[in-house]
Amino acid sequence: MSIISLIIKREFVAKVRNKSFIVMTFLSPLLFVAIIAFIAYLSSMKADTKEIAVHDESGLFVKEFTTKNKEDDTYKYIDLSTTAVSALKDSITKERYEGLLIIPKSSEVSDLETKIQFVSNSSPSIVFIEQVQKTVANKITKINLYKANLDTLAIQNAQSKVNISLAKASGEQSVKGVNEIKIAIGGGFGYLIMMFIIIYGNMVMRSVIEEKTNRIIEIIISSVKPFQLMIGKIIGTSLAGILQFFIWAVIGLSIMFAASMFFGVNMGSATKMPPELMSEAQMQITNTAQLYITELWNLPIATILIGFVVYFIGGYFLYSSFYAAIGAAVDNQTDSQQFLIPIIMPLMLSVYVGFFSVINDPHGTVAVVFSMIPLTSPIVMLMRIPFGVPLWQIAISVTLLFATFFAVVWFAAKIYRVGILMYGKKPSWKELYRWLKYTG
Repeated sequence: MSIISLIIKREFVAKVRNKSFIVMTFLSPLLFVAIIAFIAYLSSMKADTKEIAVHDESGLFVKEFTTKNKEDDTYKYIDLSTTAVSALKDSITKERYEGLLIIPKSSEVSDLETKIQFVSNSSPSIVFIEQVQKTVANKITKINLYKANLDTLAIQNAQSKVNISLAKASGEQSVKGVNEIKIAIGGGFGYLIMMFIIIYGNMVMRSVIEEKTNRIIEIIISSVKPFQLMIGKIIGTSLAGILQFFIWAVIGLSIMFAASMFFGVNMGSATKMPPELMSEAQMQITNTAQLYITELWNLPIATILIGFVVYFIGGYFLYSSFYAAIGAAVDNQTDSQQFLIPIIMPLMLSVYVGFFSVINDPHGTVAVVFSMIPLTSPIVMLMRIPFGVPLWQIAISVTLLFATFFAVVWFAAKIYRVGILMYGKKPSWKELYRWLKYTG
């Protein structure tokens, strides 16, 4: 057995047998499910109804608000137009009411666009203010139309709702929201790569720092080359991470299956519709579902899966080399922070470019350029592949990624070779550059 394989086995066994690794492997999915259940429980809870006092001296708007009490349980509007404003303000101060909406009397309705006031102890939510403004604006618009001798009902009936159907140039029917599904698939794979890099890259760095601090590295280096030790650590840690992700997937799917079996709800019994409407709705849902399935089936699934594996390996090995070099250069995790920021920034940038540029223009200049840059291509290219990427672009991107990986491994090995035996000195960027030129 080669030296590298022995190191891989040693790192893998050490990680897998670690108590924290075992605990988090089986505890993390349960914690994740518990958090989701807790969030679902909180979202299902009804918020306390907030009472809003309405003082409408004009008498034009109070019914517009009180009629909303049947539609919304969050806010309850109370007509207190006959009560003095000063008394109502005192009630707000004593927190009897959530807020006070003051609508003054005006000879011109247009003046109310800027004279309406809302009084409260704390700043109201933006959504609430927008709802109030919309209600007032709609009423003023109706009044203005009435003054102009225009039939508001006729205008309302004349308003049209347009629903554009989508079709491909080949004649096939398409559906809306396909691009969102594509970016979700690509973004999901890219997010997995990013999380794997951050979690297990840090694990590689901590392992190097620990062995360096305990002086165990001096014994190991006497038997193996620094480059072999670095590669073995990276591969061994990645295999442990893959095993952990696999266990998480199995546990997660098992929990989901169990939840669907024991807590599933039969929606058919709760829905009461006429048979003819039910059959029509089912037919529409079936046709739409078939279109979505067809669109998903037409995705380059093989290219997506192969691309995920290739970019997963290339991206992880590239960034893990950086992490290993940083671990060799410092004596503790506190000193590593200055070197980690430039490593994390490309990952953050790739996520930003993916969700803001790729979704709008997957074949634009920005998306194409960042899918070629090795530090961002593992995430950006995976987000582009579901939209259909020419093979020559993927080939160039993969070539640049692995070429950069081998170059970074070479540079990282030089830093690793020198830094692994350096103690008690906080290195600077200038110091790391000197280590790269070291030929001894």
